Amino acid sequence: MRVAVLSSPESWYFRDLLRAAAEHNKKIEGQKKGGQENAYQLEALAFRDLACWVGGETPPCIQAGGADAATFDAVLVRSMPPGSLEQVIFRMDVLGAFERGGGIVMNPPRAMEIAIDKYLALLRLQAAGLPTPRTFVCQSVEAAMQAWRSLGNDAVLKPIFGGEGNGITRLTDEALTHRAFKMLTQNGAVLYLQEFIDHLGYDIRILLIGEKAFAMRRRHPTDWRTNLSRGAKAEACPLDDELLQLARRAGAAIGAPVAGVDILPSRDGRRLLLEVNAVPGWKGLSRVLNIDIAAEVLAHLQQCVDHPAPLEFML
Repeated sequence: MRVAVLSSPESWYFRDLLRAAAEHNKKIEGQKKGGQENAYQLEALAFRDLACWVGGETPPCIQAGGADAATFDAVLVRSMPPGSLEQVIFRMDVLGAFERGGGIVMNPPRAMEIAIDKYLALLRLQAAGLPTPRTFVCQSVEAAMQAWRSLGNDAVLKPIFGGEGNGITRLTDEALTHRAFKMLTQNGAVLYLQEFIDHLGYDIRILLIGEKAFAMRRRHPTDWRTNLSRGAKAEACPLDDELLQLARRAGAAIGAPVAGVDILPSRDGRRLLLEVNAVPGWKGLSRVLNIDIAAEVLAHLQQCVDHPAPLEFML
């Protein structure tokens, strides 16, 4: 299986995937039949390396790193670098064309488009009947201030795009809240305002890889934000049926077979879906559970290559 990994070659995740691939290849090296055919070949590419010939009498020819993308069995997306609107749209269009041509993209481009947009993802989660925090999305200071007051003068402001807790602010002071809304709208931002959930000091990250699920708690003793990048501590978390079903329904609502689902247990007993990450990390999870997540990802990718879903599922 030849895989184009959209990632920096220096990324920890790419290096972890290379390690898992090397261990897999060594394991099958002595097999008499099919050993070489079942080997993993990984190549790191940047999004800027995607290109495409279109027009004339031949079908579109997608290029990845100057090579014909048809030489790759799959594309594994491990980064979502910033870009202009037309760059981002073009990148997703090229991945969609590769997918429609019979290639495997993990995750599908439409799933990534939905997951990266908190508003659109929340709509999908709510449409699926999943519990989510009350959220108000608008483009004006006046509307945001009214919503902030209706949320009890205590709400969380999030960037509509972004992750790892970056740009998230809890707003409890009226003057500072007004100033934040004004500054953001002047910069062309959409205001994404969510009720503050009084929680138990931790959230739950469930990593879905096809039919498999792995979970951890992320606990922070001094910060209401529980991201590992902000100093939270990870610990193993048992998966009960309710948590598992919430995660699977959330992944299905977004259309992401590999997904990081964040669930926040509140003090009043609710379990709320916060977001679904379509390019999820696994560094902390792999360490806490002592499981080779990179090997699980590659094995699932191989399964998708061997048994691709019908095209109708991917459109």
